[in-house]
Amino acid sequence: MKINKVIPLKHKYLQITECVAKKPRLLYYIGSLPQQRSPTVAIVGTRKPTPYGQEVTERFARALAERGIVVVSGLALGIDAIAHRAALDAHGTTLAILPCGLPKIAPATNRALAEAIVQNGGALLSEYEPGSVEAWKSNMLERNRLVAGIADALLITEATARSGTLNTASHALEQGKTVFVVPGNITSPSSAGCNALIKQGALLVTSPEEIIEVIAPHLLQSQVQLALASTPAEAAILAQLQQGLRDGDAIHTASRLSVDEFNVALTTLELVGAIKALGANQWTLR
Repeated sequence: MKINKVIPLKHKYLQITECVAKKPRLLYYIGSLPQQRSPTVAIVGTRKPTPYGQEVTERFARALAERGIVVVSGLALGIDAIAHRAALDAHGTTLAILPCGLPKIAPATNRALAEAIVQNGGALLSEYEPGSVEAWKSNMLERNRLVAGIADALLITEATARSGTLNTASHALEQGKTVFVVPGNITSPSSAGCNALIKQGALLVTSPEEIIEVIAPHLLQSQVQLALASTPAEAAILAQLQQGLRDGDAIHTASRLSVDEFNVALTTLELVGAIKALGANQWTLR
């Protein structure tokens, strides 16, 4: 496999956050990087997932990849590998950040998965000189800052209270990234880390659409507008929401509808599930 190198901030895709600690001067990669910047979500979690963790990881990764969102992870056993495979199954793009110098693959048991990522238009990336570094535990922790740095947001689907995943969450928060967490059974040690993050302020999510609504609402809005706007008045309201308006009064003014037309259309859209109320006359697309 051919090894390339790229200067992160000069590449159209690898817009690594400025506040990444020890930001690398170069990244080496094998495969193909996306030709244009796309919404990107890092998915991480425990190396020993329960059936629940496997199910929710597959569900989220597949749904995100189907919408054109790039899935990033660390090629580790467990949640990482599941996320990569689900993205590939959805014919999406996935990037793996490795804790060793390419072309070495760590863990070696995921070599076939690594090759599949490259063969299907994704890439393997590393900050280490080719062949120069083994996958020590300290490198895995260093790698986590790049997993968070490349992504627009971080999703944790299952993690124990002492999981290395929490290290990735810390990097994401330091970088100003949104951290989404799937809640788990309160009696399950495998979800203790997730539940603790939620108590500390991470965003609880139960569906992929909740993530898309935050990082790439346009991926939902175009479909909602085509499918659910049954009148010109409804289309006018959806168009304003698509432009980013949330305040009801602002939407009414911009839509140029009469009060009666606006209220009827707004109520209908809420009833059919196209929009939802956030409270205080704030609205958003579902």
